[in-house]
Amino acid sequence: MELDPLLLSRIQFAFVVSFHAIFPVFSIGLAAFIAVLEGLAYKTGNPVWLKLSGFWTKVFAVVFGMGVVSGIVMAFQFGTNWSNFAYASANFLGPMLSYEVITAFFLEAAFLGVLLFGRDKVPPGAHLASAILVATGTFISAFWILAANSWMQTPAGMELRDGIFHVVSWSDAIFNPSFPYRFLHMVLASFLTGSFVVAGVSAWYLLRGREVEANKKALSMCLWLILFIAPTQAVVGDFHGLNTLEHQPMKVAAMEGHWETSGEVPLLLFALPDQKNQTNHFELAIPNLASFILTHDWHGELKGLNEVPPEHQPPVAIVFWSFRVMVGIGLLMILFALTGLALRHKGRLWRARWYLQGLRAMSIAPFLAVLTGWFVTEVGRAPWLVYGLMSQAESVTPSLTGGMALFTLIGYIVVYALVFTAGVYYLMRVLYVGLEDPDIDDIDDHDRPARPLSAAHVPFEIEQGGH
Repeated sequence: MELDPLLLSRIQFAFVVSFHAIFPVFSIGLAAFIAVLEGLAYKTGNPVWLKLSGFWTKVFAVVFGMGVVSGIVMAFQFGTNWSNFAYASANFLGPMLSYEVITAFFLEAAFLGVLLFGRDKVPPGAHLASAILVATGTFISAFWILAANSWMQTPAGMELRDGIFHVVSWSDAIFNPSFPYRFLHMVLASFLTGSFVVAGVSAWYLLRGREVEANKKALSMCLWLILFIAPTQAVVGDFHGLNTLEHQPMKVAAMEGHWETSGEVPLLLFALPDQKNQTNHFELAIPNLASFILTHDWHGELKGLNEVPPEHQPPVAIVFWSFRVMVGIGLLMILFALTGLALRHKGRLWRARWYLQGLRAMSIAPFLAVLTGWFVTEVGRAPWLVYGLMSQAESVTPSLTGGMALFTLIGYIVVYALVFTAGVYYLMRVLYVGLEDPDIDDIDDHDRPARPLSAAHVPFEIEQGGH
């Protein structure tokens, strides 16, 4: 069987990007949370804020390290698997990646050391400044990376001459048509990811009766943030969808499973897209709703996938279902936020064990939403690497063989599995110790905090409620 180097390269890049993406999106939100905790500690002098900041800084350090390790090969792959694209886009992507390293990564790496080890070695104001600078670095990093990726989605400020992209306007290239929507969408996703992870871990500690006062504060902060961010993300997503409809109509058509150009397009709740026959099976739909959402007109016309040849259509099933998983998780987040508000109002938030258990489960949900959203974005762009200008087939390394691509794909899977296993193991040890002061490497089993195993072990304070 002949191995397709293009297909294997796409699978490899998708695997590496998917693995890497979960770490930055968490670290951005978590860094901002740590900066807030440090600010509260500096202002109030309350040791609870210091304990929370110290604990979550340990988690951030592990996640940051895993993100660095998994991200190193991103640029490396441009040269090994996508050399034509790297050569053609070097005038733009080369400086963009350099700016990200110089202005963001160095900033994060330098001040993370101060944040981790400088609490008793630098003045409190300097330690607070380090937390703010680390958080700022994560936002700067997201700015450059999303600007570069958004340019691939909606290229602007460029001229394509002899197969090479030449920058004619840096401002147009960086602030391309989709960048503002995608940047804001990702920042809000990062806040939601950080909030749900902190909320889930705090809920887990509360169920076990661990550091009750501190974890109540952390959980309360996160639930207030989720209450405002989750609905805002839905609004931003709507604007992002309108922008995508304008610039990438085939991606939207794949998201909606819409084959024939028409008006009064229904919103498909369920369907089995059949790309071979250019149709759907087993449709469950709400009449006209897709037209209204995407055009704000109940009778609005949407372009169908039949506007382009099948070879220019993205893989519809992947985009269609990824979009629905992402939206479904977003609605679930809003539901949890509203439920938390209702429980808080009734004074039942801390004794509602079912809700705390739900928050534990929801700590994984933001990562699934980010991954499926990324699938929609990247797979929906196919078959283009630079939308409308350079295809994936034109971008792959000419001398790359299927065997070479398969070998590196297997290598990345093995290495990333080891990195992930080691990182998760260390994270679990950090979480097991919790907000206690001893170093995790110096703790023996008999020194570890007790772990209640049933509802009977939950402190009376949590079981009976209170704020």
